[in-house]
Amino acid sequence: MSEATRVRAMPGVLLFVVMVTGIISSLGAPLIPSISEDLHVSLSSAQWSLTATLLIGVVASPVMGRLGDGPHRRETLLGGLVVVTAGSVIAALAPSLAVLVAGRAMQGVGLGLVPLGMATARDELPAEKVAPTIGLLSVAGAAGVGAGYPISGLLAGIDLSAAFWFGAVVAAIAFALSWAFVPSTKGRPQERLDLPGAALLTIGLSALLIAIAEGSGWGWSSAQTVGLFAVAVVFLALWVAQQLRASDPLVDLRLARIPAVLSADVCATILGVAMYMYLSGVSEFVQAPSELGYGFGATVVVAGLALVPFSIVSMIGARLLPFSTRLVGARNLLPTGCLAVAAGGVIFALTDGHLWGAFVMMGVLGLGYGLTYAAIPGIIVRAVPESETGSATGFYQVVRYIGFSVGSALAASILAGATPSGGSLPTVSGYHALTWIAVGICIIAAAFAWIIPAVDRRGGEPSAEELRREEEESELASAGLPSATRD
Repeated sequence: MSEATRVRAMPGVLLFVVMVTGIISSLGAPLIPSISEDLHVSLSSAQWSLTATLLIGVVASPVMGRLGDGPHRRETLLGGLVVVTAGSVIAALAPSLAVLVAGRAMQGVGLGLVPLGMATARDELPAEKVAPTIGLLSVAGAAGVGAGYPISGLLAGIDLSAAFWFGAVVAAIAFALSWAFVPSTKGRPQERLDLPGAALLTIGLSALLIAIAEGSGWGWSSAQTVGLFAVAVVFLALWVAQQLRASDPLVDLRLARIPAVLSADVCATILGVAMYMYLSGVSEFVQAPSELGYGFGATVVVAGLALVPFSIVSMIGARLLPFSTRLVGARNLLPTGCLAVAAGGVIFALTDGHLWGAFVMMGVLGLGYGLTYAAIPGIIVRAVPESETGSATGFYQVVRYIGFSVGSALAASILAGATPSGGSLPTVSGYHALTWIAVGICIIAAAFAWIIPAVDRRGGEPSAEELRREEEESELASAGLPSATRD
């Protein structure tokens, strides 16, 4: 194959890989009620099929990103796709929840592949194609998530395993295309991989998520719950200390001393918690049998479609970032976005007797998340020295995934606490509590962003030129890459 042919085909190949990872990662939320029914487990237990994927994504993203910066990018990409394909097969054949969760955890490795695709585009394509391709890949990631909801719903309507078999097939195709078109990076230097940091983070976060998810069932004062919280505190404290001492840390926690970075990362974490509380709650609520006195008895296909406005409007919101910044000002952008996310929850709480309320809520959430998650990488890029851009945005990716996984576990705990003894479905009070708690933490995030404004180290509003570059910087930085203008 000629080099010219490889370069021409590479944008399409990378686009397919990123779309696949988005689709596979979104196989969780709409399928939770189906998993609960097919495997005869509670909704809170079935929630682990989503939480496990996000947990592995927390660690996979920085680890695979670090591996991809060295001589093993191609091998890391191919190896990741092998793990995702195998995980999809295991999930499709799973006879029990434990096996399904193991397969879904393997699929979580796919969350670490998006930065590899963007890094490949940055290094292998002609300069004039880098920014447009990375912009397309950024949109494709969100589009893949949006497409995954109805696709998984449609396939699960036929058979639950069909959704996971679909994931296996498309991941295998992505492997074949990557094998043929993604070049090797052998010869590049490899930075030291922080395996102790990855291990400490995995143990600490796993203990925290199990304690949160199971605490309502075990009892918050039970020995198991208290013990797991203690393990989480110890290991996460050790992780923080180890990261601050390490010469090549998994994530550079020292950058959180910069007020704008601290504000942006705290908002990203809190909004991540709320996001998966909302997604889990709404997808389960609309599928609940109406005989319970709530819910609409909707199919998994309808539940998937209800989440599509979130993905579509979030992409529109991201594209409106420069206009929104000029409209409300850089200082007010994050608080406004957080309040928009809170407003989405209020809308659903007040209209939960109507199916259209779920669609409207998801559209409003998409606008809020589109603004905030598009703005945060640019805020971080402007706030830190150029040499620290990669570390700072890598930290952002980690805390965002932590928020996602905690939100999923917290949703499971709240709904489990509202499930009658011996029952498998929660009462409507559980969904009300989940929604209002998510609204409350979004308001807390808005207050935090107002008290510690996320403005860059120079102060003031970004210039017109900076606003024109905001979309490009956000797309690159959200993948942990410095923008082309900074290379």
